[in-house]
Amino acid sequence: MMNDAELLKLENQLCFLLYASSREMTKKYKPLLEDLQVTYPQYLVLLLLWEHQILSVKEMGEQLYLDSGTLTPMLKRMEQNNLIRRDRSAEDERSVMISLTENGHALKEKAQSIPFEIGRLSGKNQEEINKLKNSLLHLLQQLTKD
Repeated sequence: MMNDAELLKLENQLCFLLYASSREMTKKYKPLLEDLQVTYPQYLVLLLLWEHQILSVKEMGEQLYLDSGTLTPMLKRMEQNNLIRRDRSAEDERSVMISLTENGHALKEKAQSIPFEIGRLSGKNQEEINKLKNSLLHLLQQLTKD
């Protein structure tokens, strides 16, 4: 058990280690995403759409843990860059559906090497990466419980 002096050391804070690791990971993505001409958050949107083809803004926000106030301006920029389409749902006009344009689909092939490069940069083998992902997923699920 940690004493009081150890308890409040920065390096002993889980939140700090997650924050710093996340920032460093995002920095590693930056040069890899330059070829696609997208930001890291835009890359996450592309990953979702490559998997699901079409999603509502609400569904996308839930999966990315982003509110519509953050997501909507980014989606507008992606639409201006001809990567996605934003269309009103035929079933519910309040809902905006997001899908890929031909240009958005074409980026998938360019992105194929990114996960491998990030794995290499992490210095971890696939088994270690899988354990870390499972641990972080469990943490995320625990933190987002109602």
